[in-house]
Amino acid sequence: MTKMKHLAIAAAFSAAALASGSTFAAATIINPAGTVALGVNNFGELNTSVGSIVSNASSTGLAYKFPDGSWRDATSPGCLCEGWGVSVNNSISGSANRDDGTVGLTLGSFTSTASTATSTVSLSSLSGLTVTHAYAPATNASSNLFVANVTISNNTGADVSNVKYVRVMDWDVPPTEFSEYVTIKGTATTTLLETSHDNGFASANPLAFTSPLNGATLNTDFTDNGPADHGAYFLFNFGTIADGDSYTFQIFYGAAGSEADAIAAIGAEGIELYSLGQSNGGQITGSPATYIFGFSGVGGTPVVPTNPVPEAGSLTLLALGMVGLPWLRRRRVR
Repeated sequence: MTKMKHLAIAAAFSAAALASGSTFAAATIINPAGTVALGVNNFGELNTSVGSIVSNASSTGLAYKFPDGSWRDATSPGCLCEGWGVSVNNSISGSANRDDGTVGLTLGSFTSTASTATSTVSLSSLSGLTVTHAYAPATNASSNLFVANVTISNNTGADVSNVKYVRVMDWDVPPTEFSEYVTIKGTATTTLLETSHDNGFASANPLAFTSPLNGATLNTDFTDNGPADHGAYFLFNFGTIADGDSYTFQIFYGAAGSEADAIAAIGAEGIELYSLGQSNGGQITGSPATYIFGFSGVGGTPVVPTNPVPEAGSLTLLALGMVGLPWLRRRRVR
C-alpha cells in the first residue's frame, strides 16, 4: 500500500471520529532530560496531534531534540503507521493503529502527566482480557529512553492460549524522512519472537497476514538495510495465560545523538531485541540522531553491544599512544 493511500485512510478515519463525537484522551510526554518525546494515544499507540511539538510533522510519535533545538519525529511523518495488537485462542483479536484505526478494543482508562502516560483497554468480544501500556522514562542509567510496561491480564474465567502481541512502526527518520536505514538485532536469541521483518506498513492485528518489504529481513538480524521507506515489525507468542494471571514485558522508545550512544543506552537497559532507525547519510555514525525501538521480557537475553569501529582520528590517537607505551614502561622501571 502506498504512503499516499495510508494518508487518505488516516484522514478519513480522523474525520469519521470527529463526526461521531469521539475524543482522543491523548498526550505528548517528554523525558526529564528534555531530549526525547512520545505522543501516546488513548489506546496506547503512538502518533498524536494533541500537544504535538515536532517541526517535521503534524503529530508527535517518537521525537528527538536536535542540536539546533528543533524537535524532529521518526514515526509520524508521511503516515501515522505505529500501533499494536493482541490476539488469543487463534480467533479473537484487537488492534490500535492511527493509520488503520482501532478495531476490536474497548477503552478502559487513560491518564497522563508531563512524562508518563497509561492506557488500559480490553478486547471488545472478551472483556476480561485487558492490556495496559504504562509509559514512563527509563530509569537504568539512561536518559534517552522511555519504557512502556505492557501487561496482558486474563480475567475471562478460563485459560487463554496462543496469546500473541504485535508492535509495528514505519520508520521515517529525519532529516531524510522516507529514505532511512533500518537495523534489527536479537532475533536469534528471542525465544518468544514468532515473526519479524522491515514492513512498517503491516497490520497490527496478530491474526492478519504479514510479509516483509525486503525478503532478506524476514526473521533474521540485519544491519543498515536501505535506504528505503520501511520500518520494523515484531510478533510475539506468549503461549497460555491462566485465568487470573498476567504477563508483563517492556517496550523501549528513544533516541541518541550517535549510534555509539544508542547502543550504550540499549546495553544499560538490558534490551533483548531492538531496531535502529537512521537517516540516509547517518547510517555510519548515527548522527544527527539514531532512533531506538526495543524489547525486554520477551524470552531473550540482553543484547551484548558491539563496540563501534573507531573513526580515523581515533585510530591515529590510538596508534600514537601505543608508540609511547615502551618509553613509558622504561621510564617506570628506572
